Amino acid sequence: MSRIGKAPIELPKGVEVIINNGLVTVKGAKGILTQKVDTDITVTLEEGRVVVTRPTDQKRHRALHGLYRSLIANMVKGVSDGYKTEQELVGVGYRASNKGQMLELSLGYSHNISFELPSEIKVATTAEKGQNPKIILESADKQLLGLVASKIRSLRKPEPYKGKGIKFVGEELRRKAGKSASKK
Repeated sequence: MSRIGKAPIELPKGVEVIINNGLVTVKGAKGILTQKVDTDITVTLEEGRVVVTRPTDQKRHRALHGLYRSLIANMVKGVSDGYKTEQELVGVGYRASNKGQMLELSLGYSHNISFELPSEIKVATTAEKGQNPKIILESADKQLLGLVASKIRSLRKPEPYKGKGIKFVGEELRRKAGKSASKK
């Protein structure tokens, strides 16, 4: 058995799971999430726990077993606690501001970039004196949050020489040495 797949998912208070014909719906304080599950994988609700099982030990079934268990566990955690990602803009003149779901970024290009966020994501921007501007994204959907965060990061990836660009808070960048003067 898969070590991840065989572990049951404990449901916290206020979280409800509905399993209907291969569609798993998780409801909680932070929202409602749904996931379509492969027909070979069985998802059941037993005594306040979600159990994911597979029919055989085929490689495909083993892979799907752990995958769907992780996806459902992420959904349960998302609707109860939520997920949060912080990104930092490193560079002179780099700025971020938001008006509702519209994120305005000034990243050193000749024009500002407007980025519209999905309604499932809450955005906040901070700009304190002496610190780099930050973009804070919160959502119940881990997959969507990661996708949007990587899309924002791709607008200006951190470069290896000075480290300028959009990076995740706490991310370690691999830095390169610049040119060195030749010795004669």
